Amino acid sequence: MEEVQNPCVVSLTWSLNDAQGELIDTLDQPTEFLVGGEDLLPKVEAALMGQMVGAEIGVALEPADAFGEYEAELVCFEPRSLFPEQLEIGMRFEGLPEGAQTPDMPLDAVYTVTELYPEHVVLDGNHPLAGIGLRLHLQIRALREASAEELEAKSVGGSFVQVLEGTAPGDTPIH
Repeated sequence: MEEVQNPCVVSLTWSLNDAQGELIDTLDQPTEFLVGGEDLLPKVEAALMGQMVGAEIGVALEPADAFGEYEAELVCFEPRSLFPEQLEIGMRFEGLPEGAQTPDMPLDAVYTVTELYPEHVVLDGNHPLAGIGLRLHLQIRALREASAEELEAKSVGGSFVQVLEGTAPGDTPIH
């Protein structure tokens, strides 16, 4: 396989910065993603098409191209008593705790603890990179044909979003 085409598996490394140039994440170990599946953001996939191994590509991602705009309505306050005693800013929870007092919040969101007070906890259901313009510098390390299993699953087992999940400016990279 000579160039990125749909479908194929592409092995990438990258550096990810915010629009002001602050480093958010690096992926130093080549990681595989399925082109033509659900592994890559559409704008990233489009930038890869027709490129060859060794190519270096810069992609500017506006919030709409990546993790969406920041939505203030996804922030809520819940009683401190609903949470484990060992609670820290930055901890993440899938869904709201049992007994939550803001039942109109999405049940399937991942909520990040952003502030702690003696009587309540502030939770944010936005992705940590929501509302942030991103600059991605990709390097194509290898290409191969996708297997039947990968095509059926629409993934090689990890996605761009999963690789970045839990990463926010200033956080330690997750790999």
